[in-house]
Amino acid sequence: MNTLSYKTVSANKATADKQWVLVDADGQTLGRLASKVAKLIRGKYKPSYTPHVDCGDNVVIINAEKINLTGKKWSDKSYIRHTGYPGGQRSLTATEMFEKDPTRLIEKAVKGMLPKNKLGSALYRNLYVYAGVEHAQEAQQPKAINLNDLL
Repeated sequence: MNTLSYKTVSANKATADKQWVLVDADGQTLGRLASKVAKLIRGKYKPSYTPHVDCGDNVVIINAEKINLTGKKWSDKSYIRHTGYPGGQRSLTATEMFEKDPTRLIEKAVKGMLPKNKLGSALYRNLYVYAGVEHAQEAQQPKAINLNDLL
């Protein structure tokens, strides 16, 4: 019996198989898109997934301006921040944030689904969101995938 076949192989930075993936957000629901993209960035769809290593893919999202929100979320969902001064709490609705920058809706949704530590910050740098069809990652030749095919 070969005992080496029973050893757990743990991925590290050198052995991680990082790919470039292109996701089209046209007609997708925000939360469902964000959860699948967070899994892609984390590497949870790969058999070599290791929780403490950045072994996920680099994800490029295009058509952020065509994202959907269900129900009354466009008017009821609020994004709260604080300036750091007393009485400095500010909030924006999803519509107001979308009008300012449509990419920020997707970025905030995905960032909220990543770990809240140094690894999460490193993983967040693997996300690239663009409002239109054009993106700056043509040189990496990202492979287009359909999110509806993922579980």
